[in-house]
Amino acid sequence: MNSGKNPVESLQEEATCPICLEYFTEPVTLECGHNFCRACIAQCWEGSDTDISCPQCRETVQQRNLRPNRQLANVVEIVKRLSLQAAKGAGGDGVCGEHQEALKLFCEEDQSPICVICRESRAHCAHTVVPIQEAAQEYKLSMKGPQVPFISLTSPFHIFIQKQTQTERQKIVSEFQELREFLEEQERLLLAQLEKLDEEIVRIQNENVSKLSEQISRLSELISEMEGKCQKPGSEFLKVRLREKQSSSPNALILSVPANVTLDPDTAQLRLVLSEDRKSVRYGDTRQDLPDNPQRFDTDFCVLGCEGFTSGRHCWEVEVEDGQCWAVGVARESVGRKGGISYSPEGGIWAVLRWMGQFQVLTSPVTPLPLRRVPSRIQVCLDCDRGQVTFIDAGDEAPIFTFPPGSIPGERIRPWLCVGYRSRLCLCP
Repeated sequence: MNSGKNPVESLQEEATCPICLEYFTEPVTLECGHNFCRACIAQCWEGSDTDISCPQCRETVQQRNLRPNRQLANVVEIVKRLSLQAAKGAGGDGVCGEHQEALKLFCEEDQSPICVICRESRAHCAHTVVPIQEAAQEYKLSMKGPQVPFISLTSPFHIFIQKQTQTERQKIVSEFQELREFLEEQERLLLAQLEKLDEEIVRIQNENVSKLSEQISRLSELISEMEGKCQKPGSEFLKVRLREKQSSSPNALILSVPANVTLDPDTAQLRLVLSEDRKSVRYGDTRQDLPDNPQRFDTDFCVLGCEGFTSGRHCWEVEVEDGQCWAVGVARESVGRKGGISYSPEGGIWAVLRWMGQFQVLTSPVTPLPLRRVPSRIQVCLDCDRGQVTFIDAGDEAPIFTFPPGSIPGERIRPWLCVGYRSRLCLCP
């Protein structure tokens, strides 16, 4: 304590709250030993549910651990009385000059402080009078705005508010920066996806253009061929048409070019069991202990014929009586063997299928065949020169389905069978 100060002034400082800078009202003591008005510290900590710090020394304290300081409250009352006596002794503004009483009231009409004796005098008895502390508080509020107490810029409470504001500002800036980075990353991902989609669209367009160009070229060749045939003499033209009709007839294919087809054991899936003459195949109950060579189908229950064809017309017959799930047709030499394969021309397979009572063609998408009855024997007729394959019911020689000319590419083509659960297929002599 500074010895040069008036003792009353020193006591006044000790009895003053460091937040509101007024005499303590209901003083409370924190764990760190510092004192504050109960209302001031409650307002300072308002909105915080976690451990907070003392506004004066910044030590972390428990918010609810507030001990009333009755001794300090008593000291405050003593200081107030000492201040009043000191004001009276000095004849200052705190004492009525006429009655030597404390100026505890305020006359709103005269806008001046008065004592209790003045209040009863004729000069003020008809006036509106309020306690001087209440008048002072209203005056402060009118000067500073509604419900804004005077706070020193250097007070611990003001410093605490500044730090809280700075923390919130940094938090908001950080959150918005993270949001901007997230949105920028999403923008990059979406733009990359759009770029891939554009590339895929261009690729599909190019493929379609290429296919259309091939079809146009093939049609141009057919038109030129037909124009050449039309220029021949009538009798020769009729002979050519008759030969073409006979060659395109399924029966002519069957009768003219029979093929002796056997099954290739190196391609058979491990559950498929071949007969000794390699003319039949059935679904086995267990996997066979055979080498998993590159030619073997490892997932789908398929097997290829040993024979491969690159030119000419070839026919063979398959007996399909036994079983509800099977497929018969042809496949290109390079058909996929490992993992799940595509049962379609795009996957290198041209075939008919029976699956759970339905008879279908493995086109893309699959085409159902509304037949009167499911055939017991199917003839497979392959024309390598025209790039087509025809399926015929061997029982009544009725055509089942024909993949049109140009459907099969110009590479080595092999017979292909697929055997389902408890099914069996046989190659007829």
